[in-house]
Amino acid sequence: MLIFYDAEVFKYDWMFVLIDPFNRTEDIIVNDTERFEAFYNEHKNDIWIGYNSRNYDQFIVKGILCGFNPYDISNHIIKKKKNGYQFSRLLNNFQLYNYDVAYKFNSLKQCEGFMGNDIRETSVPFDIDRKLTPEEIKQTIHYCRHDVEQSIEVFLEQKSDFDAHLDVIKTFKLPLSYISKTQAQLTAAALGCKRQDHNDEWEISFVPTIQLNKYKYIWDWFRDPENYKHGEKLTVDVCGVPHTFGLGGIHGAPKIPIYRKGLIIHVDVTSYYPSLMIVYDLLSRNVKDKQIFKDIYDKRVALKKAGKKKEQAPYKIILNATFGITNDPYSLAYDPRRNHEVCINGQLLLLDLLENLEGHCELLQSNTDGLIIMIPDTDEAFNTIDDICYEWEQRTGMGLGFDIITEIWQKDVNNYLFKFDDGKLERKGAYVKELSKLDNDLPIVNKALIEYMANNVPVKDTILNCNDLKMFQKVVKISGNYLRGVHNGEVLNDKTFRVFASNVSSDSYIGKQKSVRATVEKFGNTPEHCFIDNSDINGKSVPPKLDRWWYIDLAVKRLLDFGLEVK
Repeated sequence: MLIFYDAEVFKYDWMFVLIDPFNRTEDIIVNDTERFEAFYNEHKNDIWIGYNSRNYDQFIVKGILCGFNPYDISNHIIKKKKNGYQFSRLLNNFQLYNYDVAYKFNSLKQCEGFMGNDIRETSVPFDIDRKLTPEEIKQTIHYCRHDVEQSIEVFLEQKSDFDAHLDVIKTFKLPLSYISKTQAQLTAAALGCKRQDHNDEWEISFVPTIQLNKYKYIWDWFRDPENYKHGEKLTVDVCGVPHTFGLGGIHGAPKIPIYRKGLIIHVDVTSYYPSLMIVYDLLSRNVKDKQIFKDIYDKRVALKKAGKKKEQAPYKIILNATFGITNDPYSLAYDPRRNHEVCINGQLLLLDLLENLEGHCELLQSNTDGLIIMIPDTDEAFNTIDDICYEWEQRTGMGLGFDIITEIWQKDVNNYLFKFDDGKLERKGAYVKELSKLDNDLPIVNKALIEYMANNVPVKDTILNCNDLKMFQKVVKISGNYLRGVHNGEVLNDKTFRVFASNVSSDSYIGKQKSVRATVEKFGNTPEHCFIDNSDINGKSVPPKLDRWWYIDLAVKRLLDFGLEVK
């Protein structure tokens, strides 16, 4: 059973809203320790789900069960900015299968804003220095219930992540208590990692299959860790294209935005980092049995060939997380030397491939695990590229995949759109990325760019013909460095805002202040004139005061950033 929950804590009051959406039950508990203990005992074997509950709510639960004042724990976490588990070892005495549904680094209110839902805050201040009145408790319960309901909606939007989390636990026979752990922690556990102290971080070894001539000086640069151990990068031209090398990987793209149409090939190294770890024995030395990782890799490949996408999930999680945790000092897999060796050798092997391809193609992009190249549309050109890649595969033990691209629009290595020969689009970067209900900022501008580039639809047509208010939203949030928001000369109660461009000249910009008398600073990337609607806007139509031309101008500016001549 799943219990969705949220806690609200004041100096003299606390409360929980706990909802089981499948059995359609709701429990509201206010200042009643005995009743809360009874609820816990009834549901302690269920999975409790909350937003940011890993860092906050689970410790309020355990604190109440321990007999602590929840306000002291709340202050410990929020005001003192300490981890909840540091409050007392006694918190470990209570079992809680907690799953945190937090999405990326967004607050729950930001997610609610992106979904178009009501994001108005409660008017009851959390620093109130007295008992709450019955009306204030009623309002806070309403606010708390809303947050739980929104957490359920966020959960449903990413339920596949939860299912994969459970699949890892089941597949690798881990205890259910591991539901509280991150994917990185699950990975270390699944691989049977045991912490070891390594004192050889910069004793970098190189794989024997690298063959470099023209660009051997880049290899020589990596031989001296003093060149990059503090984050320094090497910037050079490779294949006539500026590249950077370092501990962040290889990145290369032309200096100016490009558009190309023709025979373009995406050359992708199959499971690059996992393959390097297996073929060259570069897996973390903290892994008890390296065969486990090889078996995971083989199982995922077999499931992928069989087209069993869902069954791949637990294996994919392990393969994708293993490299990152080797550079995490808090992980049981921490082995920084292996991390650097995978990253550095990966770059040099890709550079090896580039050196052999040079002169036979136009390089459009290099990144961590692949290249995008353009070649003449002839059998001879394709066969030459195929032969070069085949030799590299045979020599290095890596596998390459080839996807045909027909058109590419590229601002830089981190911002691009390309169209495959089957019509599907690959999108990366803030301007053109695939949006979702939980990542839905300025969707009309995103859509206008995609429609213009991929389908030749004028920007004005896309924006002027849209009547869905949510498509025009810009969501902003006041960070902990600021005291409050200001709009039209009024202090704002909320902390998160859904902003729209306004054609009413008396509407001001939305600003923020660090203190009562501080300068009002304008939120970045917001209109000079705007209106705010923090209510539920799902289904709302565009009002006459929406300044559509602000969005048109922004879309045109972003297209110009792509180097396009906008009609």
